[in-house]
Amino acid sequence: MKIVFMGTPEIAAKSLGYLRKTGFDIAAVFTQPDKVKNRGQKVEFSPVKQLAVECGILVYQPCSLKRGDDADNSLEILRELDPDVIVVVAYGQILPKSVLELPRLGCINLHASLLPKYRGAAPIQRCIQNGETVSGVCTMKMDEGLDTGDVIMSFEQPISPDMTGTELAEIFAARGAELLAQTLVKLETNTAHFSSQEYCETPSYAEKITKEELCVDFAKPAKQVHDFIRAMADIPCAYTFLDGKRLKIYRSALVEKTSEFEPGTIADEKSFAVICGDGRCIELREIQLEGSKRMKTEDFLRGKKISRGAKLGN
Repeated sequence: MKIVFMGTPEIAAKSLGYLRKTGFDIAAVFTQPDKVKNRGQKVEFSPVKQLAVECGILVYQPCSLKRGDDADNSLEILRELDPDVIVVVAYGQILPKSVLELPRLGCINLHASLLPKYRGAAPIQRCIQNGETVSGVCTMKMDEGLDTGDVIMSFEQPISPDMTGTELAEIFAARGAELLAQTLVKLETNTAHFSSQEYCETPSYAEKITKEELCVDFAKPAKQVHDFIRAMADIPCAYTFLDGKRLKIYRSALVEKTSEFEPGTIADEKSFAVICGDGRCIELREIQLEGSKRMKTEDFLRGKKISRGAKLGN
């Protein structure tokens, strides 16, 4: 079975590495174009490209598969490669019909939710933000819709009350890579079972995370605030402002403390407890103040005095 792999972030690199380690033939990798960091002084490879280069796998980085010269060239390259299957894991581009129909066994996507729940760009963060207690990963045969193809295999994963987006992503990266390999074996042996999403529960969508929404709204109930913070940890990371400086919040905890202060007010300067919209508090447990390093709150409070009654935010 000849595979073309399409993916970009770390979760995709884990799948690529696992497939290669378990003996699958990776003919080439497609990943997003390199990013330029630090005012143009440093070029940054995607995790998938970094791994592919280390393994000596051909790498292609078209800006688009749907339009322009890049799309035409990419389609020609894919035809020459003639893969049996295209594997897609968090690639970051939409595949046109011409690509979807090219491989003999189709295009297979690893998606970080139990479809049809949380179709779209940010399923891991959105399910935690919404307080879900169970999620999962599934493999799907891609069609022209947004995560609407037939589901092949899946597994469920409990979400504990304090699990972060990063922690769930790490679980999904490992278990998802295994699921993907199992799916490819079933495809190769013609034993895969395809389940249509058409007759499943009403789908939900995981909208892309915007920079504007990352600022914490302490007017919401404490549990919603805590769920939002853990969903966005460690990347892209929720934040607020302390004394006019951006304060990133990596970890928080729901506590029994209550207060009559306004939402967003520091109710306890010794534990960095902040009052939320329902009168309950959350404690900020791991933070990073602009111009400083990330640290546990107890370490932060040794060097920075905060005042009970002080207000967070702009």
